[in-house]
Amino acid sequence: MNTPVPRFFSDSIGVCYIAGAIQHDVETLVMPENYYNDAVYESFRALLKRYPIDLVGISSMTGAFNNAMKLAMIAKEHGVFVAMGGFHPTALPEEVLRLDCVDVVVIGEGEATFRELVLHGPSKDVKGLAYRDGGGIVFTGERPVIIDVDSIDFPLRSLRPERFGEKGSEYSIDTIYTSRGCPWTCSFCANDQMHKHWRGRSPENVVEELSMLHDPKKKKHIKIWDANFLTNIKRAEKICDLLIEKGLTNFKFGTESRVKDVIRGERILPKLRQIGLHLIGLGIESPHEKTLSLMNKNNNLDEVRYAMELTRKNGIGTEGYFIIGHYSETLEDTMAYPEFAKSLGLSKALFMVMTPYPGTKVFDEYKDAGNIVSYDWDLYNNYSPVVKTASMDALTIVKMMAYCAIAFSGYRSVLRKNSKNGILTDMLSRLFSFISIMKVNKSLTENEIRNSLFDAFLMYQEKNPVIELEDNSFSKKQWMKTIVITLKHSPGKAVDFVFEQHGIRRSMSIVKQYSEISTPNIVISLDDLIAFSRSVSIDWMIKVFFTAEILKNNSNLMLNSARFVRQFSLFIADRELWRISRSALRLYSGALKPDRGIVRSS
Repeated sequence: MNTPVPRFFSDSIGVCYIAGAIQHDVETLVMPENYYNDAVYESFRALLKRYPIDLVGISSMTGAFNNAMKLAMIAKEHGVFVAMGGFHPTALPEEVLRLDCVDVVVIGEGEATFRELVLHGPSKDVKGLAYRDGGGIVFTGERPVIIDVDSIDFPLRSLRPERFGEKGSEYSIDTIYTSRGCPWTCSFCANDQMHKHWRGRSPENVVEELSMLHDPKKKKHIKIWDANFLTNIKRAEKICDLLIEKGLTNFKFGTESRVKDVIRGERILPKLRQIGLHLIGLGIESPHEKTLSLMNKNNNLDEVRYAMELTRKNGIGTEGYFIIGHYSETLEDTMAYPEFAKSLGLSKALFMVMTPYPGTKVFDEYKDAGNIVSYDWDLYNNYSPVVKTASMDALTIVKMMAYCAIAFSGYRSVLRKNSKNGILTDMLSRLFSFISIMKVNKSLTENEIRNSLFDAFLMYQEKNPVIELEDNSFSKKQWMKTIVITLKHSPGKAVDFVFEQHGIRRSMSIVKQYSEISTPNIVISLDDLIAFSRSVSIDWMIKVFFTAEILKNNSNLMLNSARFVRQFSLFIADRELWRISRSALRLYSGALKPDRGIVRSS
């Protein structure tokens, strides 16, 4: 599943590391275009016809395994030897080798193993392989992890094809790993199986790679994609010091960390901000101590609050990651998640669902208990429930995921809008984002999306019938009318969002409605909104988010750089942009049509 948010989007760094390991041992290295969407299959076929390729290497996580399998089948159609590695093949090598299109599985870290495979072919002397032989499967034994991670060649970024008008070595949004492995063993994470214990690159080695990415004229968004960047505080500080000393600070960094390590790193937070750190993702996971213990997540909730205080104090944004759908948790337990997230003052919270990835302790626990309800790997994307709990089936978990997003969202931004058009635009954008999260679950029908989202709003209404906001500035921007927006599920089934203002106080009331709409109103049809969402492809959203991020980070260059002007011009000229814009305008206008309803007077 490709998420449209740039910081979660693959930059193929894993493949580039493998390419870097063998670049001096092969005549040619090639990579298909469109590696981030379904067009990869045709570009891969074209590549196989254009070059005399001997070996295809495919790296796959669980959620992308069906796509990896399609690529392997295409390679086999052209008679090419196929090696597959990554998290999923490492966890399930025997299952992968049941496929005729896969010849060998590379288990664990792949650089050394893949290089020896290229040089010697599949052999019992090459540690870290699994392959078929004589009707059985040969496991050549475990290869130790690479202790000296400075010895690993830098990823061969130049191999990557052009993306959104940028060459592979010049991506404005890119990824770096400054360490491998993790000192912790959370039950839901497969990092321990793949990379084992934590090993940090030296500060000098990290800064050398960053110097190759740095552009004094173009700010780049670099994802420090370590399992936990702040595992070694002194190392992180030395990286900061070297970047500052060398003037390599034209970056926008994002990373992830444990709460405890943010607190341990309090002293260096100002330096992290100075080098460009703008966002830290915190794996908070749950507001319930019992659940945290079951996950082997050593989080203390008071420490979570203190870490938030530290990041705010230093001007660093935070987003929290939560996992709902634990076997022992009830619907009522789940409703506590968004309230806890709001109490922390997070700028953003992601409510994912418990996903038992192969190779994790959770996978074994849920599988042995018969609580995994689907092995469709396309659904293993953190947003498509594949488990049941003691009190919730998969569809109920979908509803609760929607509820958490709705409840955390809050409506302060809506209440600050000074016109009905502003309120409607905010509401449509908000609803579109909720539906976009749900539509990554390919197993859901449109009816199930509509029902889950509507039921989630009803649940939210029961706990929050009225939301109020006071601001002295409101006295200068008086709404002249009560504004009512109806969210329509079906004939006779809807909820009203009633916006009212009295002096400096504005309020939004959510009112159930079970009769036919008989008075003029603004009406948002869930059917229309879902249909619009279905018409907007993830590929297009990726393009929009990436282009917006690149231009936002370099707005000062846009008018003075031919490259940025060209990039912006290509975006504006995109036919798909105009098609979707027209569809959005129809959706917006449809909500305001007289026969569908307009603002009704107080």
